[in-house]
Amino acid sequence: MKKIILCLMLLIASGVYLNSLTAQINLGDKLRRQTNNRANKNVDQGINKGLDNVENGVKDLFKKKKPQPDQSKEQAKADSAKVKDQSGNKDGKPAADAAPSLATYSKFDFVPGEKVIFYDDFSQDAVGDFPALYNTNGSGEIVTTNLYPGNWLKFVTRDCIWTDKLLTLPDNYTLEFDIIPITGTEGGMGGWGFRLMKCINEKSWDSGAVPGKAGFAFGVEYFGRTYYRTYNNNLDGKFWDQSGSNEDKNTYETKDKKYHFSVWVQKTRVRVYQNETKLFDSPRALPDPTLKFDRIRFEDGAAMVSNIRIAIGAPDMRNKLMTEGKLVSYGIYFDVNKDVVKPESYGTLKGIADILNEVPEVKVKIVGHTDSDGDDAKNMDLSKRRAASVKAELAKSFGVNADRLITDGMGESQPVAPNDTPVNKALNRRVEFIKQ
Repeated sequence: MKKIILCLMLLIASGVYLNSLTAQINLGDKLRRQTNNRANKNVDQGINKGLDNVENGVKDLFKKKKPQPDQSKEQAKADSAKVKDQSGNKDGKPAADAAPSLATYSKFDFVPGEKVIFYDDFSQDAVGDFPALYNTNGSGEIVTTNLYPGNWLKFVTRDCIWTDKLLTLPDNYTLEFDIIPITGTEGGMGGWGFRLMKCINEKSWDSGAVPGKAGFAFGVEYFGRTYYRTYNNNLDGKFWDQSGSNEDKNTYETKDKKYHFSVWVQKTRVRVYQNETKLFDSPRALPDPTLKFDRIRFEDGAAMVSNIRIAIGAPDMRNKLMTEGKLVSYGIYFDVNKDVVKPESYGTLKGIADILNEVPEVKVKIVGHTDSDGDDAKNMDLSKRRAASVKAELAKSFGVNADRLITDGMGESQPVAPNDTPVNKALNRRVEFIKQ
């Protein structure tokens, strides 16, 4: 108010003229009346003009706190552009060209096992429910996201979620899953933990820092760094422990980004990959090869996980294709209802391409197969398109002569297992290579 009165006094001093002494009024009273009531007809034009100027000045002081309509539109456009830049398009879904290409996986030597023994993409679970194949001493629920397709198990917990039924794992197997770090209980990225273990209590979660008889723990800290720890409590009473972390900041995880993890167990050796990068390769991670893990669990953090897949048996691709005449591959991946080959298929495709390039006279028929979810005709079309995509990648990325490759698709018409469980559906989703 003092600033307003001061401005009025300056305006009056420079431009206001009162016609007559008889028309003089108490200026202070008149200013207060004008501020409260601009409609007073007895106020002369000089003060009205002064108040107009002051009001305009006051509006200018505050207009930044409330954007004008045009400014709001521009801000909305900027926010929309920011979202589009982060996610790929207006729908919040990643753009196709923003995904990693097959070429980025040129050093990825992971080849998944030949036979799927465990698979869960949570497609059989209702959104909002806890998944049927798991147990917990905390909580979790099935969710969907506009960024990535399918159902996801979301957990924000300091507790555990584990496979309810014990697994039977051999000496050699592969384990894969997709995971998205999310906001934790403290407001920032919560990190997350994963554990392969030999449980003591089949009906419970086995507490402690080194739970069970033995375990291989892998995790991501709240600031993104990855680490592992492997231990054994069963070596004639002698505790064995090994641990490490990956200090390459290029491998640090960030919130709300999807990562594909691949774990390759060969007796005592364990290799862990994040996308195309090998994070850890420990030849003596499991010092007692007679002790077999039987449970997986997620713990201590905040993330969304899906597409958990365990497969056994190192694929003998050369013998299957060249001697038996047919190679059935479960290591070529696609998103749900998509025909674009995912980059984590690189190791499998390279192995097949190496065989084909060594025997250039052999021709091969590539046949796609789907599970029974969805429309029959659409599945038939999808299987044909997937086979064509595999052919295109073999030719483009690995130099296989495309004239040697023919493609077809059988849709859901030739299942190798009933389409009644996630594991059986995963067995039916396959790509076959048939020697001609």
